[in-house]
Amino acid sequence: MTDITMIEAAAQRAQGIVRQTPLLSSPFLDEIAGRRVFVKAECLQHTGSFKFRGAWSALSGMAADARARGVIAYSSGNHAQGVALAARMHGVRAVILMPSDAPRVKIDNTRALGAEVVLHDRETEDRDEIGTRLAAERGLTLVKPFDNPLVVAGQGTAGLEIAAQAGEAGVERAQVLVPCGGGGLTSGIALALEARAPDMVVRPCEPEGFDDTIRSLRSGRREVNPRRGGSICDAIITPSPGEVTLPIMQRLCRPGFAVSEGDVLRAMALAFERLRIVVEPGGAVALAAALFHAEALPEGDVVAVVSGGNVDQAVFARALGVVN
Repeated sequence: MTDITMIEAAAQRAQGIVRQTPLLSSPFLDEIAGRRVFVKAECLQHTGSFKFRGAWSALSGMAADARARGVIAYSSGNHAQGVALAARMHGVRAVILMPSDAPRVKIDNTRALGAEVVLHDRETEDRDEIGTRLAAERGLTLVKPFDNPLVVAGQGTAGLEIAAQAGEAGVERAQVLVPCGGGGLTSGIALALEARAPDMVVRPCEPEGFDDTIRSLRSGRREVNPRRGGSICDAIITPSPGEVTLPIMQRLCRPGFAVSEGDVLRAMALAFERLRIVVEPGGAVALAAALFHAEALPEGDVVAVVSGGNVDQAVFARALGVVN
């Protein structure tokens, strides 16, 4: 089980390799939210997503013989690119199972990083089954996107940075809103903040219609989404929260937010206009919650994690066309 010791060890292995991303702010965003909003810009991480943190942690922390056999991962694109880059940096092969409807930029970038891409239909095929089968057939080591303690530890390094950066800004208490798919980033940040900034409260954020984590926290059991596709927030569409991550979130997280695609597109536009960062839809759900659902939060500062920026040009143009 992941703990602060594992997160600190992941941070040591990441030194000089994983970027420390900035904590940004804008008075214009503060005015919209009616409070101070700080934005953790993981869209500026290597491969355009926080996922490189977990991928590097997993490959650098696994046994050398397991790494040498090569790795396999399944992902809609961000974990794919993170694993592909980490594998290339370690000089090992990577096979990535990706949904056929993933943004073209993510598929192309994964191939450009040297990985073999295997496409599947996310609506009709079980990626877990395919990934497990390919790993067995080819002798590869499976690096799951969130149900892996080393991956969670790597994502937790973002939480260490939030604690330090917020402290430098004079923020000790805050609501920390995190985009949530399987829960690797959310649970990792929650573990790090429990140790380093215990007065910060973590809340998962999801797209409407794909709020499995929010419902799971409410019911006390793993809930499953009725659909597996059909949202612009492809980066955080998962069937259900992870077996590794859900117990952590149940212990440490407060109720989260489900946001509409309209709010997501508005948040993407505002992030570009006011912070000059490019954010993908799944990466913008926490910022959308911070800006447009602030009335549901206790008073005080908010930290919104922007988890990725790998967006197709057409979707980004659609966001910029939204009237705010």
